[in-house]
Amino acid sequence: MGVPSGQFLRMVDELAEVEQADSSNYTSFSVRGKGFGYYWPRTETVGLKQTLSEQVALVAERPEVFEVQFTAGGYGWVVVHLAKIDADELAELVYEAWRLSAPEALVEEHPLP
Repeated sequence: MGVPSGQFLRMVDELAEVEQADSSNYTSFSVRGKGFGYYWPRTETVGLKQTLSEQVALVAERPEVFEVQFTAGGYGWVVVHLAKIDADELAELVYEAWRLSAPEALVEEHPLP
């Protein structure tokens, strides 16, 4: 179990119209100007946008894998420890984060593979 950082970044690269912004401590990801994720290389963690109910469920089920990051605009962001999650689950969470930010027409053009 565990997802290397490079594999996570490839997951994000496979999504449509992703914009990446690098800063000194993290990289942020957005689609058409709406943020859906962050990557912190120092801690090998990612922050992903989720629904509020999904945020609560993920953290309650496995607090060793997920942490509450923050809530904003009706969404709950979670911190994911890459070393403690499998690739299939992470791919679903990354897609869901992207889907929550992408326009509906773009989502329809790019369903979950």
